[in-house]
Amino acid sequence: MNVAIRSDAASAVGAAFAALPEVVAVALGGSEASADADRLSDLDLYVYSDVPVPIASRAAVAERLAAPGGEVGNDLWESGDEWTHARFGVPVDLMFRTRAWIEEQLDHTLVRHEPSLGYSTCLWHNVHTSRALIDPEGWYDKLQVRASCAYPERLRARIVARNYRVLRDMRSSYAVQLERAAARGDRANLIDRASAFLASYFDIVFALNRVAHPGEKRQLAYAERNCPRLPPELRARLDELVSAIAAPWAEQPGRTRAAIDALVDGLDQVLEADPGLA
Repeated sequence: MNVAIRSDAASAVGAAFAALPEVVAVALGGSEASADADRLSDLDLYVYSDVPVPIASRAAVAERLAAPGGEVGNDLWESGDEWTHARFGVPVDLMFRTRAWIEEQLDHTLVRHEPSLGYSTCLWHNVHTSRALIDPEGWYDKLQVRASCAYPERLRARIVARNYRVLRDMRSSYAVQLERAAARGDRANLIDRASAFLASYFDIVFALNRVAHPGEKRQLAYAERNCPRLPPELRARLDELVSAIAAPWAEQPGRTRAAIDALVDGLDQVLEADPGLA
């Protein structure tokens, strides 16, 4: 996709929402802001306001700019709309947030240092790496200055502590859940628990490297580019886990557990070399 076309599409959508009285800022995030966009990437646009932007106003923008077949009010995750810009042919993913909500999310991470099970610092990363398209009050610029802080050591330790135990140390750890799913022949549960395991695993990897979590896509490639301290042979061991999950049931549950143990053992090597986390 032509970079200039994508830039023009982002500017056009940003300007359309900036004209709404509720909107205080529009930011471009995701792969476009980090120069990782490919032919499958859409434009991730974040529309900020003090009160929610009415669905009718969102629909009016889509009616002017979108090709047929879009969705307005697709609020299953964040409040959002998805459609393709009719003139530029670029897919657009719009997310609507209030200023109070995103400020509270940053407080959660950067002030109170509260971890999650997986993806603890994604919203921090999103604010820090996004680019303001519309910011007449300079509010988003100030928010990004706040997000440009050093990685809090207390947050780092808490993310590791919360996510490490659930990998295989607890009675209901992901390793145990995966073994049970394999023993039952429950492929859907096996995939689900492996996904949860990897969410916590990468949360630890990014935290121990003091790198904010980039989100669910291309985590391994991002870690390989930005994290100098990685578990040994991480890519190969992840491939082993994927192969184990897809293996014939006769090879379960031992193969999946062996893949999990290899990943956690590799993580242990990195953690043991860190005096603040060992």
